[in-house]
Amino acid sequence: MRIDNLQYANWSEKIFRQMRAGGVDAVHVTIAYHENFRETVLNIEQWNRWFEAYPDLICQAFTAADIDAAKAAGRTAIIFGFQNPSPIEDDIGLVEVLHRLGARFMQLSYNNQSLLATGCYEAEDPGVTRMGREVIAEMNRVGMVVDMSHSADRSTIEAAEISTRPIAITHANPASWHAARRNKSDEVIHAVTSRGGMLGFSVYPHHLAGKSDCTLDSFCEMIADAAGKFGAENLGIGTDLCQDQPDSIVEWMRVGRWTKQIDYGEGTASDAGFPPMPSWFNDNRDFDNIHNGLRVAGLSDADVAGIMGGNWYRFYADNFGPA
Repeated sequence: MRIDNLQYANWSEKIFRQMRAGGVDAVHVTIAYHENFRETVLNIEQWNRWFEAYPDLICQAFTAADIDAAKAAGRTAIIFGFQNPSPIEDDIGLVEVLHRLGARFMQLSYNNQSLLATGCYEAEDPGVTRMGREVIAEMNRVGMVVDMSHSADRSTIEAAEISTRPIAITHANPASWHAARRNKSDEVIHAVTSRGGMLGFSVYPHHLAGKSDCTLDSFCEMIADAAGKFGAENLGIGTDLCQDQPDSIVEWMRVGRWTKQIDYGEGTASDAGFPPMPSWFNDNRDFDNIHNGLRVAGLSDADVAGIMGGNWYRFYADNFGPA
């Protein structure tokens, strides 16, 4: 089983065929950054058209069993998720509605303070809000996973404690390896993984030690070190691949509608667009490089199989349905 638990590509037949060439059985795709409910539904409509146009390449997955069926048919299963709670607006009832439409992951915040929790770019982190506690309980009930990839430390630890089901950091790396604001402290990772939650490792250059020049050996040794600290069974891949996206999409991701200024995120004005990918991972055909690198880093065949997809599959099976 090979699963990438976060991509936001500029989707096309080319990319869908590369998924198949790379043996990717399932991908969690971002279908909302700052969109409201109606705009998110329009994005789902677009995905429906892709499912209709490329039925031999992709299909929607609602459960782990759907991934088995896709794999047997030689297709890649697509799982919907949000990087912001904006699709539920201020209405907790939309959690269940969106779950029925296929949403299986939702971040409680994206860099900034939301109605639910604090983002990792805020100066102060008062933690999960009153509404956040209620939404976590509703997500637990219906089977939508709490994602804290862009959330601040206190909010993430509180979410892990409040949630009755395991939560996830779908795309980030340990801050002890590379101190980006989006990467996570050992305390935060432990809070998530010690309760059965998952950490997905990102290959987005701003999250890598050495950024675009990061070596495969360094990346895989970091994963091996995390396996020793947090347990290999709690680790997976969430590349944060933004393949073929124009630089204007970076502005949408960081700015949305909340400011008239340009937010350069982890970078500066000199690198405002998408940074070059590391040489060993340009698209979905390069997952073999990570697989082989993990073996070189000393991980067992069983641990490598889990990190490359088996652990996410088990997590989906346990958490995509009602409590």
